[in-house]
Amino acid sequence: MNITEKTIYQDNCFARLFILLFTSKMSKVLGEKTKAKGYDGFVDLSTKIMRGRNAIQQQEIVAKVLKSLIPAFVLKIIRSIFGPTQLVCELNAWFTTLLFEWLVGSCEVIEAKVSIENGEIRTQKSGVKIKKCRYLESSGCVGMCVNMCKLPTQNFFTKDFGIPLTMNPNFEDFSCEMFFGQIPPPLEEEEIYHQPCLPNHCTVAKTELIPCPKVRDFL
Repeated sequence: MNITEKTIYQDNCFARLFILLFTSKMSKVLGEKTKAKGYDGFVDLSTKIMRGRNAIQQQEIVAKVLKSLIPAFVLKIIRSIFGPTQLVCELNAWFTTLLFEWLVGSCEVIEAKVSIENGEIRTQKSGVKIKKCRYLESSGCVGMCVNMCKLPTQNFFTKDFGIPLTMNPNFEDFSCEMFFGQIPPPLEEEEIYHQPCLPNHCTVAKTELIPCPKVRDFL
């Protein structure tokens, strides 16, 4: 897939509604507004969240946005009733392809191999393949991908929903794989921790192939 060719999206009413909902929630938590419209406004607010904040602070704001979408008592009920069974994980993958195409672009359910409690590997259709992530393409930023998508989303599903989720973005073709039922490893053990900025997309990228500073900016 050619990542230099900008993808054109024609958002339907459903997509525009979700974009408006997420943008308004972000604006409220952040305490700032954006003049940009539609998905551009969503990305602009993400940029505002990053500005002047370290990685942990960015993730905390996104966590507040995600929690504002679902009441705490609903999350508690979900954790109490639904465990990370094969069926639950597969349903989450299916719902993701239906409800979040507006956010990440075209995606499909794929097979995943996940480690279960007894150490065995189970094959199930609880994976999601994002063909070319709309958010990553629009932002062109490794730090935004990690701090405002990957880590907050993993933590939200794993800790708040009680359904483990691991996300593996690919910065060569902007694809991404999501695996429901797989506990995410520590960030320091992932390749993404050593991922340099994207010089052809990031306006502040350095010429040296050093890890993106926004991913390691914890202080």
